[in-house]
Amino acid sequence: MSKIRYFLGALILFMNFGILSAQNNNSYQNQSALIQPPYLKAGDTVAIVAPSGILKNRNEEINRAVKLLESLGLHALVGQNVFKKADHFAGTDDERCEDFQNALDDPKVSAIWCARGGYGTVRILDKLDYSKFKEHPKWIIGYSDITALHNQIHNEGFQSMHALMCVSLTKDLNEINETVDTFTKALFGSPSNYNLEGSTYNREGTASGQLVGGNLTMLHTMLGSSTSIDTSGKILFIEEIGEYKYHIDRMLQSLKRAGYFDNCKGVIVGDMSKLRKNTTLWGTSIEQLILDALSDYEFPIAFNMPAGHEKDNRALILGKEISLNVSKTSSVLSY
Repeated sequence: MSKIRYFLGALILFMNFGILSAQNNNSYQNQSALIQPPYLKAGDTVAIVAPSGILKNRNEEINRAVKLLESLGLHALVGQNVFKKADHFAGTDDERCEDFQNALDDPKVSAIWCARGGYGTVRILDKLDYSKFKEHPKWIIGYSDITALHNQIHNEGFQSMHALMCVSLTKDLNEINETVDTFTKALFGSPSNYNLEGSTYNREGTASGQLVGGNLTMLHTMLGSSTSIDTSGKILFIEEIGEYKYHIDRMLQSLKRAGYFDNCKGVIVGDMSKLRKNTTLWGTSIEQLILDALSDYEFPIAFNMPAGHEKDNRALILGKEISLNVSKTSSVLSY
């Protein structure tokens, strides 16, 4: 009889532990969901700031950005230091940080639109204070060098928007119709699902998880810092411009050695633009290079996402849950 009581007691303890573990797992999943800033509506204000490269002779593009916002029924607030010049940068680190911090703190600002990328965002990351932003969350918008901010915002627990920047605006917006259209839809709460062109390089499969990532160089640069992102259970998007293939392989190998892909659910490859030719040729396509670097993993890999440094740069909501279905004939990315 004592053995039976002991067995029943152990069984009840085991069941209670299982229930508690399930509750803890659910709690973790709920905590890991990122906060979505309010989508915009007519009358809202968008701040235009320049956290990175210099805006030399770019007044016309900023004017186009203001006009585009106004055509959408939004107000534009251009940072006072946007056209400042400090060597490579759009003002000193303190000036660029001041504009960005003012936009973060202003409760009347619903989105912060980065004027351009280039290089420089990493120099102001540790100067930024998100305490007031957390009281009034807003969309951070941009790509390329702005990946550093996407990472930081993600780690603070908020979604952000990988989309065109002000300098992307051409004289004839019909040239970038899809870019502007998906940007506008994302701003107002209807982010686009994507049916991507197929590729024989696609690694087939299905996955779901938060969409994270951005520019490969910036993701690599963040390694080892508080701004590096955890890709566990997530789907990683990457894009790049102006690199040698061996540089891309080196970055992927570094991320791999750091465990970046160990628990990743999938990879979406955007534009790999203006790749440079080394005197010693790599010998394979960029697609095969990526497949080879990630050959130790079984997650799906989708190529041909039109996002990155081309005119056709479709908007993506980073930190939002997506599902990914990859085949050789097409890939579907849906929120």
